[in-house]
Amino acid sequence: MYLSQRLVDLGFRTLNLVHRNVIRVSAGRLGRRAFGMEIVELVTVGRKTRRRHSTMLTVPVIEGDALVLVASKGGDDRDPDWLKNLIATPEIEVNWRGERLMMRARLASDQETERLWPKVVASYRSYENYRRRAARRIPLVICSPVKGTS
Repeated sequence: MYLSQRLVDLGFRTLNLVHRNVIRVSAGRLGRRAFGMEIVELVTVGRKTRRRHSTMLTVPVIEGDALVLVASKGGDDRDPDWLKNLIATPEIEVNWRGERLMMRARLASDQETERLWPKVVASYRSYENYRRRAARRIPLVICSPVKGTS
């Protein structure tokens, strides 16, 4: 792995740690929104380690009880690890608005992505810059509640 990639990964890990601690220290009064979007804590199971991994993410689109996540990694050419983990194990936990929700994640279809992308960009214009910069298709992930759990 290149030094620049390691630095990007370290930056994202540090940002996640700081963000999670701001929410914890402020008892949820700070850090629940960023860039005009709600924040969730996504908990996935590691595809290699089988350990739980937590990532703080923005939610640019909420449709009913489904949350749409953007696997942009800031426009990096690599998919984020959390995406690889939820593809391997789509049963996830999402901590949102003070609730722990069990959800099932799936990649948006091409048609869903075409419909949702303008809403994503309307929430945060920089996603379009990420899309142009990345040498990959940036996936959208649709997270839906697993009925009968919370």
